[in-house]
Amino acid sequence: MSSRLRWRKLVSHFMLTMTGLCALVAVSVLFFILGYLVYHGGTSISWNFFTKLPAPVGETGGGMANAIVGSAKLLLLACLLGVPIGFFGAIYLAEFSGGTVAFVVRYAADLLNGVPSIVIGIFAYSLVVLPFKHFSTAAGGFALGLMMIPITLRSTEEFLRAVPRALREGAMALGASQWKTIATVVVPAAYRGILTAILLAFARVAGETAPLLFTALGNRFWSPGWAQPTASLPVMIFTYAIAPYDDWHRQAWAAGLVLLALILIVNIIARMILSRGTTVPRT
Repeated sequence: MSSRLRWRKLVSHFMLTMTGLCALVAVSVLFFILGYLVYHGGTSISWNFFTKLPAPVGETGGGMANAIVGSAKLLLLACLLGVPIGFFGAIYLAEFSGGTVAFVVRYAADLLNGVPSIVIGIFAYSLVVLPFKHFSTAAGGFALGLMMIPITLRSTEEFLRAVPRALREGAMALGASQWKTIATVVVPAAYRGILTAILLAFARVAGETAPLLFTALGNRFWSPGWAQPTASLPVMIFTYAIAPYDDWHRQAWAAGLVLLALILIVNIIARMILSRGTTVPRT
């Protein structure tokens, strides 16, 4: 009996050690990538990097201010397209749809989520770029927005369905309509999950390059408005990484560091907001 107990303790300690080691390795990957980017690109981070345009070919220095602004514009358009469609689609699936319709929509969303980003880029190119005969910021935002829709929809639906049914029944028992119940009870109760779904979708498209090569293309200068080609950090990283200039390689590492840092900052801010919690208003 004692030998069996010792064997169980041995197996328990071994599995605990292995799971802890795997968790440490999983976390270490992020710090390794971050450290690698800091090592190779940290020296190129300066005020000029954030405020100057790229230097002419063959010259050192310059910055990626136009790419930073361009990425912000593209992600803004993507959120304006993908978040509302995914959010209201999730409400429909969670609160109104029947079995057959819900199955078809979920299956289509899962398929869209699995479509390679380059295919999304080709689709956006044929639908938005070719008819207007030019690349544009709007086309890039459209491509990224399409990629945000299925992630936002499926994740938000799961969080909405996780809201206890007793909350819905209690609000409707007090005389609230179904839409008022959803707006004032269900959505606030799932607020943390919904924001998490949006952040997942945002992080998913923030580093995409292939769709932007077919839509926004790139620009070494400022891109006014929404109808002109625009620079973006992922495309600039790709362009500089394959170039034969050492200074461009360093700036590509620096741009990768900035892109990763921006995503980390967004997640930290979201965690700070979520840590404050939320309350469900009374109907």
